[in-house]
Amino acid sequence: MFPGEIDVLPATYLNHLGTIFTRFTTQDSGNISYGVRTATRTYFVKTAGDPADSAPYLDFDGRVALLRNAAALAESVVHPALPALHAVIESPAGPLLVYDWRIGEHLGTNRDDPASAHQRFKALPVPEILAALDALYDLHARLDAAGWVEGDFYDGALLYDFDAHQLTVIDLDTYHRGPFRNTMGRMFGSTRLMAPEQHSLGAPIDTRTTAYVLARAALVFLSDASLDRTAFRGTDAQYAVLQEATTTRYPSYDAFYRAWHAAGRTAGLTPG
Repeated sequence: MFPGEIDVLPATYLNHLGTIFTRFTTQDSGNISYGVRTATRTYFVKTAGDPADSAPYLDFDGRVALLRNAAALAESVVHPALPALHAVIESPAGPLLVYDWRIGEHLGTNRDDPASAHQRFKALPVPEILAALDALYDLHARLDAAGWVEGDFYDGALLYDFDAHQLTVIDLDTYHRGPFRNTMGRMFGSTRLMAPEQHSLGAPIDTRTTAYVLARAALVFLSDASLDRTAFRGTDAQYAVLQEATTTRYPSYDAFYRAWHAAGRTAGLTPG
C-alpha cells in the first residue's frame, strides 16, 4: 500500500493518502507528526519536520538519524504495547514512519492536576496498574533481548486507554543498540526516573540502567516516587525488588525482570 519513496513533501502525500485529522507541531525535538485517517485504517505518521528549522536541540540530520533508529527498534521487536510500524517512506524532507494509531491519554502531562491522566492512572486499583507495568516490563524484556538499552524513557512515553485498560509505549527514538557511554553529563530524561550514571559524564549506560529506570517507573505509579515503604501500594516482595533495583542494583535488566515476575507470582498477581 505504501511506496518506498515519494517526491513530494510529507503533508502533500498524506493529504492524498487520506485525511489529516490532527498535527503535532509543538514537539521540542523538531519532529512533526500527523494523525491520518484512510478509508480502512488510522495511522500515526512521524517525520523529521522542516529541514530548515534550526530551533530544536537536534539539527535536521540528527532528527533523521533518530527516526531511522526508531524504525530499527520497531522492526526488531513486536509487542502488543508497541505500535506496529507499517512503512518507512523516503521523502525530500526525510523519512516518514507510518505507525498504527493508538488510542490513549498521555501519562506525562499535567502530573499534579487531580484530573490529569497521570493522577487518574495512579488512582486505579493496584492490580490494573500492575498489569500495565507488566506490559511495560515485558516489552523491555524483549527490547533488552534484542540488545536495546533505555534512553530518555519517562511517563510521557506512555499512553493509557482507560476504557480498554491498554498501555501503549511510544517515542523510544533515543534508545541505543548496545551499551554506551554518557557523553553529556546530565543526559536527557526525567530526574524522577533517571539512574545515577545518567548524570555522570563518561559513565557506562547499559542494561543495569534500563532496570533502574523501569523500577523507578513503578515507584512513581505505585508510590510517591520515594522508597518510603508506607507509601508503596504493592507487596513486600515487590517493594524489595524495586529497592534492590534502585540501590544495590541488579546485574542486568533480565535479573530485575525475573525478580519482579517472581514477586508477582508470589502475590498471586502474575499469571503462569
